[in-house]
Amino acid sequence: MASTSDVARCLAGTLNSDPNTRMSAELKLAELLKTPEAGLALAQLASSQDLDIALRQMSGARTGLEIILLRKYVTERWSPYFGTFKGSAAPVEVKAQIRKAVFQGLSDPNRKIRSLCALTLSTIADCDWPDEYPELLDSLITLISSNSPESVHGAMQMFTEFIKSDLTEDQILPVLRQLLPVLLNILGAAEQHSPLTRSRTISVFRQCVTALFMVKDQHPQAVKEATASVLPVWLDAFKVLLSIDPQQDIVGKDTWDGLAIRIQVFKTLDTVHTSFPRALTPYLQDLLNVSLYHLRVLLPTFDHYYLSSDNAVPNSSEDEAIDLAQLVCPLLDFVNSATRGGKAKGWFEQGNLGELVHLMFGWMQMTSDDEENWSSNANAFVAQEDDETQVYGVRVSGFEVFATLMDRMPVQTTATFQSVVQQVVADSRRAKESGSSNWWRPLEAVLAAVGSQAEAVLDCIEDEEASDRPRPIDIEALLTDVVPSILNLSEYPFLQGRGFVFASQYAKLLPSHLAGQYLDAAIQVIEAQDAGIPIKISAVKAVQNFCQGMDNTVLAPFAPRIASDLGPFLLMTSEDTLSLVLDTVSVVLDVDGGKWLSQELAGSLTTATLDVWSKNIKDPLFISLLSEILSSLSGSDTPGIYEVVVRHALPVLAPAMGSAKPEESWIAESAVELTTGLVQGAPDSGLGEGFFATLAPNLFACLKTTEDRDVLQNGTACLTLIIRKDVGQLLVWSDAEGRSGLENVLTLIAKLLENQDESGGLFIGDLIIHLLRRAGDAVLPVLPEMLRAMVGRMSTAKTASFIQSLVIPFCFLINNQRDTVLSLLESTQIQGRSGLDIFIQTWCENAETFQGFWPNRVSSLAMSQLYLSERPSLQNLMVKGDIIVKPETNNVIMTRSRTRNMPTEFTSVPFPAKVIKLLLKDLQSGGEAATINVPDVESDDGDEDWEEEEKQNQGFKEDEFAFLSDMLGPRGMAFDNDDILEDNDDEDLRNDPVSQMDMQQHLITFFRDCAGRNTNDFQGMAKHLSEGEMQVLRKVIGA
Repeated sequence: MASTSDVARCLAGTLNSDPNTRMSAELKLAELLKTPEAGLALAQLASSQDLDIALRQMSGARTGLEIILLRKYVTERWSPYFGTFKGSAAPVEVKAQIRKAVFQGLSDPNRKIRSLCALTLSTIADCDWPDEYPELLDSLITLISSNSPESVHGAMQMFTEFIKSDLTEDQILPVLRQLLPVLLNILGAAEQHSPLTRSRTISVFRQCVTALFMVKDQHPQAVKEATASVLPVWLDAFKVLLSIDPQQDIVGKDTWDGLAIRIQVFKTLDTVHTSFPRALTPYLQDLLNVSLYHLRVLLPTFDHYYLSSDNAVPNSSEDEAIDLAQLVCPLLDFVNSATRGGKAKGWFEQGNLGELVHLMFGWMQMTSDDEENWSSNANAFVAQEDDETQVYGVRVSGFEVFATLMDRMPVQTTATFQSVVQQVVADSRRAKESGSSNWWRPLEAVLAAVGSQAEAVLDCIEDEEASDRPRPIDIEALLTDVVPSILNLSEYPFLQGRGFVFASQYAKLLPSHLAGQYLDAAIQVIEAQDAGIPIKISAVKAVQNFCQGMDNTVLAPFAPRIASDLGPFLLMTSEDTLSLVLDTVSVVLDVDGGKWLSQELAGSLTTATLDVWSKNIKDPLFISLLSEILSSLSGSDTPGIYEVVVRHALPVLAPAMGSAKPEESWIAESAVELTTGLVQGAPDSGLGEGFFATLAPNLFACLKTTEDRDVLQNGTACLTLIIRKDVGQLLVWSDAEGRSGLENVLTLIAKLLENQDESGGLFIGDLIIHLLRRAGDAVLPVLPEMLRAMVGRMSTAKTASFIQSLVIPFCFLINNQRDTVLSLLESTQIQGRSGLDIFIQTWCENAETFQGFWPNRVSSLAMSQLYLSERPSLQNLMVKGDIIVKPETNNVIMTRSRTRNMPTEFTSVPFPAKVIKLLLKDLQSGGEAATINVPDVESDDGDEDWEEEEKQNQGFKEDEFAFLSDMLGPRGMAFDNDDILEDNDDEDLRNDPVSQMDMQQHLITFFRDCAGRNTNDFQGMAKHLSEGEMQVLRKVIGA
C-alpha cells in the first residue's frame, strides 16, 4: 500500500542531483503508481499547501513539461474509458476522494497548481461526468460565484474545457441559465479579477454561443428566447470594453494581459456573427468603427515592437504568450465575416474602405522575426508563400479580407487599391530618401496584398473594359515604373523577390517584349551563384507563375534553359522547397507540349526524378508530383522522347515493385504510381515494344502477394490504363507458367472480390468496364463466372464506392446485352436468393449515391432498358421505396443513438415504379424540372439583405448563375458531374456515346412513350409516386 509519505519521499528522490538516487526513486515511484492509493497520495500532495512548492508541482509533474504524474495516473489507472488504460482501476470511494482533493486544488493560492488541477479534473470529467460525478457542474458554478479570485481563476480554467467537450444538447440550456449571469459578473469585476480570468469568461461564453447554435434545430424556441435575452447584454458589454482605448493595456505595462480580453471579444464577435448574425446587426456599425480604431491606434505599437528586432514584446503573467497578432487576426476575421454577410455595405459606403485598406497594408508588413526566419529557412519561406500551406497570421487574415472585398465590391476595392498603392509607393520613396532602414516593408506588403488578389483584379479589369468603363487600377504602371527598379535591389531580397512574384502574378498584362525581359531576369536569379534564399525561391515561384500566365510563344525559347536550371534543384532541396521546384518543373514541361525537349535533357530530368523518388519514397505528395512529371516527360510531342524516358525509368521502377517486401508496401505503391505516370504519357500508337513484358512479371507478382490497399488500388489503376492504352500487349503476354495476361487480371479481380477490405477494390469497376470495352471477345468465355462472383459479392458489400464498382459493369452490359445478362442473373442462386434479386435490390438502394458523369448516365440508361423489357421477373420484384416519415422523427436530426432506437423505415414498391422514381429524380437534377418553384422557408441566418442581383438569381451573382445554368443546360449535365468537367478524366468514357448523348431529351422521350403506350402498366405505377414526383411527371409528359 502506497502512503502519502512514501510517494512524497519518492518524489523528493526524483529531484536529487545524484543520478543513482534519482533513478532508484523513479523506479520505485513507477511501482507505487500501480496502486490506487498512489493516485490519492498524488492528489493530496498536489492540493496540500503545507509542502514545498517544487515538491507539490512534482506530485503532478515529474519534469514540469510533459509527464503529468497525476493525470498520467488517471489516464492509465482510472477507467477503460481511456485508451491508455493499464488495469487496476481505483475503487469508487478512492476516486471520490481523488476528485475532491483535485477540486480543492482549483482554489490553491499558487497559479500553476490551479492550472494543473484544472487540467487533471477536466480529464477526469471526460470519463466520469455526469454519471459518476453529477455534482461537478453545481460545484463549479458555486466556485465561480465565490468572491475568491483564486477560486474563480481555477474554475474558469476548468470551464474552458468543460463546456467545449462535455455538455450534451439537453444539458446546455439549463446550464447556461445558471452560468452566464455569473460569468458576466466576473467580466465586469475588473478590480477583483485579473484580465486573464476575465478573458476566460468570454471564452466560455463563446463556447456557449457555439453550443446554442448546435441545438437550435432541436430547441428552436428555447434558443430563440435565450439569444434574445442573453446576446444583447453581452454585446453591450463588448461594446463598452472595446470603447476603452486599447493603448491603456499596453503603454507603461509590464505585461499585455489586458489584450487578452479584446482578443476573446473579437473571437466571440466572429462566432456570434456566424451563428446568430441577426442579433449582431444593431451593433455592427459601432463594432466596425471600433475595429478600425483598434487597427489605427495600435499600428505604431506594431511598428515599434515587431518591425525592429531591438524591442522585445512584454511577456504574459501566465504561460500563454500574448501579442498583437493574436488580437488583429480575430479582429480581421470579424471584419471579414461582417463583410461577407453583406450588412457592412453601408459602413464601407461611409468612406471607411480606404482607411481600412491602408491600415491593413500597414499591419501586413513583414516583421523582423519573419525576416530572420525566412532568410535562413527556405521551407518556412515557401510555406508562407504557398496558398495551401500558409501559416495563419495577420498577413493571411488580411488576404482573406481582401478576397471578400473583391468578391463583394470588386470595382470599389480595386480602385481603392489604386489610390492607396500610389500613396504607399510615394511614402516608401520618401522614407528611403530619408534613410529609413524599413522603407521597403510597406512596399513589399502592398505588392504581396495586391498580388494575392491578382485573379480577382484581372477579372475586374476585364469586366470593366468589356462594359466600356475605365480600368479601376493601372497595374501596367506598376509593372513598368515601380517593379523594374526593385528587381536589382539585392540588399533588400524580400522586396526584390516580391517584385518578381508580383510581375508573374500579372503576367497576362505584360506586353511580349517586357514579359520576356522579366522571365529572363528571373532565370538569371535562379542561375546566380550568390543569390540568397528569399530571392532564389521568389524567382522560382515567379517562373512557375510566368509559365502558367504567359503565351507559349514567349515561354518556349526559355523552356529548355529553365528545365536545365531547375534539374539540379531537384537534388538539393527538400520539403516545401522541393515541392515548389517539382511544381515548377511540372508546369515548365507543359509549355508547348514539351516539343522543346531534347533526348539528353529528358533523360537527365528522368534520372533526377527517380533520384528524388528514392529519397522521398514515403511522401505521397511528392510521389503524386513525380508521377505528373514522368507523365509530362513521356507525353512530350517530340519524337523519341517517350522511348528515352521509358528506357531510363521502367528498368528502375519494375524491379522495385517486384522485389519490395510486404512490410515495405510504400516502395511498391510509389513504383506502381510512377509507372502509371509513364503509361499516361504513352502515345496513341501504344506502349512500345517490350513495355508490358518488362513490367508484367513484377507487377503481377506484387499484386499477387500484397494485401496493402494502396498497392492494390494503384495496381488496379495502372492495369486499367494499360488496357486502355495497349490491350494487345496484355493479351499476347504470358508468364513463366504459361498463364496469359488476361488470366492474371482475372486472378486480381477475384482477389479484390474476395477481400473483405473493400478500399483496395474501389477501382475494380473501371478495370472491368475497360476490359469489357477493349477485350470483350477475349473475356466472353469467363464472363459468366466473373459476373456470378460479382453479384455474390454484392450481398456482403458495404461501402458505396465499392458497390458502385460492382453494379456499373452490369449496367454497361445491360445496355449492350440486356436479355443475356438478365437470363444469367435469373439462373444464378446465391444462398437461397436469385442473382437478379440481389442485383436489383443493391442497385436500387445505391443508385442515388453513384458518383461520376458516365456511371450515372449508364445506370440511368440501363434502368430505362430494364423497364422497357417488361420482363415478368422484374415486374413482380418489390424493392425499397421512400422513407416513412414519423411524427416523432419529423424535423429532428437523427443521431446514431436515435437511429438505433428509432430505425428508419421504408415503403415497398414494385421495381418498375422505383425505376420511374429514380429516372424522374435524374431528370430533375439534370435541369429540365429544376425550374419547379420551391416555396421560400423563413431563415434566421441574417442573410436576407442580399444584393438585388443575388436575389434575382437565387442567391448567386449573374455570372455565377449563368455558369450553373450552363451546367444544367440542354446537354442535361447535373452540377455534380465533375467527371465531365475535368481535363484529366478518363478520355475513353468522355468520348463514349453515352457521354455525348442528350440525356435530358432521352428521358423525356422515354417518359412520354411509356405514358402514351402504358408500357409496364405505367399509369398503374403512378400511384406509387409522391405528389412532388407527380408534379414533375405531369410537366414532362405535358399532361
